[in-house]
Amino acid sequence: MIEYHYQTDFTLEDNQKYTEWLEKVIVSENHHLETVNFIFCNDDQLLAINQDHLGHDYYTDIITFEYGEKGNVFGDVFISVDRVEENAKDLQADQEEELRRVMCHGILHMMGYGDKTDAEKLQMRDKENEKLRMFHVEQ
Repeated sequence: MIEYHYQTDFTLEDNQKYTEWLEKVIVSENHHLETVNFIFCNDDQLLAINQDHLGHDYYTDIITFEYGEKGNVFGDVFISVDRVEENAKDLQADQEEELRRVMCHGILHMMGYGDKTDAEKLQMRDKENEKLRMFHVEQ
């Protein structure tokens, strides 16, 4: 089950379309979906989580908490809508596409993909691009 929670004025236009896409992403990696909560918040809310839970004192676009065992996708994905919007502007990217990238990024973390080393970052970006293409395939 994928659930969406909004702590800002932002809402997804079509939750079902996102859910169907993310379910396909999970299946494509031979994982099982348990429960994923996407919590959309603002910069200050995500900064507080970053400080309180990770000891980091900087803004970020996403924080993922994974609770599942290997092969199962279960966790919470906190996304700063402010940061996604700013990143899209900086990258001259479509805001919705950047949001999908960040959502996918959180799911990929729950499936064991990292982004600490250069090699992991490259693999993560390749996987994000692969999974983003799945969003545009007719349902």
